[in-house]
Amino acid sequence: MDRRELFGFLSSSIKGKEQQKKVIIIRPPYYNDINAFAKECQNCDAKCATLCQEQIILIGEDKTPYLDFSKSGCTYCDDCANACEPNVLQVEHRKLIDAGIRINESNCMSWSGVMCFSCKDPCLENAIDFKAMFMPNINQEKCTSCGFCISRCPSYAIDIKALVAKEDI
Repeated sequence: MDRRELFGFLSSSIKGKEQQKKVIIIRPPYYNDINAFAKECQNCDAKCATLCQEQIILIGEDKTPYLDFSKSGCTYCDDCANACEPNVLQVEHRKLIDAGIRINESNCMSWSGVMCFSCKDPCLENAIDFKAMFMPNINQEKCTSCGFCISRCPSYAIDIKALVAKEDI
């Protein structure tokens, strides 16, 4: 049993399974027009999802791509944009992912006194600061919303919120 499995087992009573299954629609970071997903992706063969190195692009029931950070995060490699034949995703429209990421202190093991650096270790931008050895906080000025910390948190204490209005999606 590795560290993640152990912490996940120990923290399973902290947060119920119902929040783990909550689906939030977050689009890949290369679009210019949010409405183009509904218009252009309907007849596409989903190369963006097929070529994603981290396999975080999934295709919804509405045939549009969205990001799923449950297993990995976005490296901003440009592969999805380069593969997009309808040009919904384009490298020249590259931006940060439209999501806000924060640590839910009540669910975080480190905020409860357990030494855990599971979120900090995979952070490519070094955007997670700790006060002393505990109390992690996400530095929003450094955070790229890549999502790597989300999949690594054994207590599911990292919340993500789409910054694009639900009506637009």
